[in-house]
Amino acid sequence: MHWLTATQGLRDRREAGVLVTLVSVRGHAPRDAGAKMVVSAQGTWGSIGGGNLEQTALEQARRLLDEGASAPQQLTLTLSDKARTEHGRQCCGGEVGILLEPLAVVPSVAVFGVGHVGHELARILSRHDLDLHLVDSREEQLSPGRMPWLADAVARVHVHPSPLPEMVLDQLPAGTHVLVMTHDHAEDHALCDAALRTSHLATIGLIGSSTKWSRFERGLLADGHGPDAVARIRTPIGLPDLAGKEPATIAVSVAADLLRVVSAAGAVRPAEAATGR
Repeated sequence: MHWLTATQGLRDRREAGVLVTLVSVRGHAPRDAGAKMVVSAQGTWGSIGGGNLEQTALEQARRLLDEGASAPQQLTLTLSDKARTEHGRQCCGGEVGILLEPLAVVPSVAVFGVGHVGHELARILSRHDLDLHLVDSREEQLSPGRMPWLADAVARVHVHPSPLPEMVLDQLPAGTHVLVMTHDHAEDHALCDAALRTSHLATIGLIGSSTKWSRFERGLLADGHGPDAVARIRTPIGLPDLAGKEPATIAVSVAADLLRVVSAAGAVRPAEAATGR
């Protein structure tokens, strides 16, 4: 399997991995510089030359996975009968430089409600390396014509038109951060109730005022949720010191707050295109 296909498969399965590349070769080696191998906790794809060289890189890649490392690491190996090895000798006579690049599972975010604020928020989040789920009970809100920025989105965007948005919660990947901001307070309440009953989600955020939350809090307690469960819902969302009621301003505030929340779970990389590179 080609290494690009292997890395795409890891992303599809939301599985961490390491991309191993021969970045330099001096003298003789089994493979030329540029050879690649992809490593996951359970599998490998491609080859950088076999023998001690490959096994050593494989073990180091798995060590990075076990540690949850995010920074690339370099490794230099000598292919000589005089070099100390753990997995047999390779006497090619050369020296190779290896780059190990962790491939983290990107954050997953679900925006429920793609109205004025949700649309602006989705546009901002689409410029980051994450899995972005857009959910709305109004199918027209998710039409491609309303979201031309999807054509060059960095995020992998999943669109979910659903008359019952809460039914989408079970389809979301484990660890998804949920933002509830629909056009209908009754729909918001149903989503909060269902989200609290869905065990695999990460954070749950709700847009709205303190008055709205007081009513929701009473309702969720009446629905049978305990105080600790109800306290999982973050509201209001956004940066408290960023004033303004324009949809774009609110979206910037919510996006900045969200990216701060998910940063502990893995780096979110802005699009290179946005910086002109």
